[in-house]
Amino acid sequence: MSTLMITDLSEISLAAKKLLASFEEEKVIAFYGEMGVGKTTLIKAICKELGVKDTVTSPTYSIVNEYKSLKGEKIYHFDFYRINSTDEAYDLGYEEYFYSKCFCFIEWPEKIAELLPLVYEKITIVLEDQKRIISY
Repeated sequence: MSTLMITDLSEISLAAKKLLASFEEEKVIAFYGEMGVGKTTLIKAICKELGVKDTVTSPTYSIVNEYKSLKGEKIYHFDFYRINSTDEAYDLGYEEYFYSKCFCFIEWPEKIAELLPLVYEKITIVLEDQKRIISY
């Protein structure tokens, strides 16, 4: 397991580059962390590194947002915070997304833990003394 520390928002693009380089072939990325630790902010930075020109926002109410990279590749951003059961993820058709070979960035993956693919990347963000510690 590797770690990164972000002490200032100006360091986030470097962290995003390092994370992207570490993903290798895996495209399903689960982001763990308490409310307000910066999951969405980090996903925004990763999307920017992938060339997304759209405005990246948390899909809190829509559950999933779709973006496109400069290369035309689809990128999916999920926020499962507001779901009450895995049935809602089934209704969404999560399999089509998770097994699409497109990047899938997932906030609150613990809400759908049993639906995650067998292999995925796990990123944990912890806020400690105004520093964000990212484990991956």
